[in-house]
Amino acid sequence: MDAIRAQEPSIARVPTTQSLAREPAGGAPRVTRDEPTREPSLAINEPATTLFERDPFSATALTEVIDRSLHATVARATFGLSPMSMAGAYFDWAMHLAFSPGKLMQLWTKAARKSYRFQHYTVGCCLAVNGGSPCIEPLPQDKRFAGQQWQQFPFNFIYQNFLLQQQWWHNATTDVRGVTHQHERMVQFGSRQMLDMVSPSNFLLTNPEVLARTLETAGANLLKGQRNFLEDVDRLFSGKPQPDVNRFRPGVDVAVTKGKVVYRNRLIELIQYTPTTDMVRPEPVLIVPAWIMKYYILDLSPANSLVRHLVDQGFTVFMISWKNPEPQDRDLSLEDYRQSGIEAAIEAIGEIVPNQKVHAAGYCLGGTLLTIAAAAMARYRRDRLATVTLLAAQADFTEAGELTLFVNEAQISFLEDLMWEQGFLDASQMAGAFSLLRSADLIWSKRVREYLLGVREPINDLMAWNADGTRLSYQMHSDYLHKLFLDNDLAEGRYTVGGRPISIGDIHAPMFLVSTEYDHVAPWRSVYKLHLFADSDITFVLTNGGHNAGIVSEPGHAGRRYRIATKLEADTYLDPETWLAAHQPQAGSWWPEWWRWLGERSGPPVRPAFKAQPFVAYDAPGAYVLER
Repeated sequence: MDAIRAQEPSIARVPTTQSLAREPAGGAPRVTRDEPTREPSLAINEPATTLFERDPFSATALTEVIDRSLHATVARATFGLSPMSMAGAYFDWAMHLAFSPGKLMQLWTKAARKSYRFQHYTVGCCLAVNGGSPCIEPLPQDKRFAGQQWQQFPFNFIYQNFLLQQQWWHNATTDVRGVTHQHERMVQFGSRQMLDMVSPSNFLLTNPEVLARTLETAGANLLKGQRNFLEDVDRLFSGKPQPDVNRFRPGVDVAVTKGKVVYRNRLIELIQYTPTTDMVRPEPVLIVPAWIMKYYILDLSPANSLVRHLVDQGFTVFMISWKNPEPQDRDLSLEDYRQSGIEAAIEAIGEIVPNQKVHAAGYCLGGTLLTIAAAAMARYRRDRLATVTLLAAQADFTEAGELTLFVNEAQISFLEDLMWEQGFLDASQMAGAFSLLRSADLIWSKRVREYLLGVREPINDLMAWNADGTRLSYQMHSDYLHKLFLDNDLAEGRYTVGGRPISIGDIHAPMFLVSTEYDHVAPWRSVYKLHLFADSDITFVLTNGGHNAGIVSEPGHAGRRYRIATKLEADTYLDPETWLAAHQPQAGSWWPEWWRWLGERSGPPVRPAFKAQPFVAYDAPGAYVLER
């Protein structure tokens, strides 16, 4: 790290486009008459100390600091979720339910029927009628009660009663006339969290598997679980990494594909990977990962490294490694990420591989940013991209899954107060909110295994990467939540670059879209909506797996399958359900399909010939990926 810092003054800087002007033409601020005098107020990304320095006696400053500090304190305990927003949703639901006597009668009827079904089940079990078949089956994804021990008395009665109550609460929180759609989903979400917390699988005396394990080990599992709990508490307060996470160190165990950092600025390091073939395609590939996590999910262990496989196919690959923001980086905006990220990287690549268009690929948020950059290049007639690949990335956010539960004005302002005090959103706070989306699997089942059964699952490279989180700068995350999630400016043509709106429809480069069946971050139907906006040939892939595991899908990975089809620019639109029914899954990894697609849109292989690099280079994975 010290050696890298010593070299920084020698690293060339690639000029980027000018920042968006914030004043009217001519430089003079616009004056509005009859506007009431207002006290100085905190800017969206301005620390409280700045305003106090300008006006130490400002009452506005004092009241804003008090309010924001209180919100930030509460937000730390709620993973950034606003209790006021949730309370408003429950009030909306409760008031409409109270004034819906028909719905109340329906709920009373359902409660009576469920009570009768449960009594019939208990009598059937006691008399062995119909073999005591369950009166309700768990949902397909619910594995909490799958063990045979749950079918024995009295645990079968316990879990059946729980599932009936869970179903009743679903009925109670849905289809209440007059409740807004978002409030209904928030109430469903909150109720599910409470039910997941009190599930009988979470407690020693009501979980037959834990009881059997306790008898078998004479309580040793509980002692191990207590040790695991104390280790986690110590890690929580000391900031230590998760157990065994150090077995996967970037540059040693993961992110080991050979390469050089060939460019660096305040926000990125650009890695160029060393060719492994005698001949390479003339067009370079630039990969833009999400800045929400470290880049090396696409360069994990050698066997499942997308980068290594791509290099072995004869492509010259570049990768952006994002800086982990610190408090002083609070002012980095989404526009800075475009300019100092993608634009700067493409300029640097142009100096190393001149006169060639770039195959650009973006993953998750990196794909969304790439879509913005590609639309901006098209808007300003900068023809730099040969193709565009988007991996689990959205451009329209109206159907962005359960993440939209956390996106409204009340919620965003609450989250902004947390980021305002810190200057960033911490990885642990973000991870906590994501875990709540699948709390039964990611929180409670994990606690049962580790604290009651006393079992620590060995960590793998993907889990180690998932624990190696990054922070999000205040201004960038605020821009992202407001302009994309809340206002959907990109899809609706209001997103501006250089003061002028951009359109996805201006992108004419061929596109390759990859989505996953069980993605709770970027649902595949949301990714598919790019067909409505882009005016180009689109090859769409739907693979099994989730947001991360579906993308890290190397050849030979057992159980992998995918569907693929190409829509030409002149073809008519197919809705997602029709597309799904018309295309059958194929066994295997989608990676070879992408290599083949890139090869068809590349020139004939040539001998590697890179222009002398004008900057000091050092070995991958660089310094930014090592920052915590």
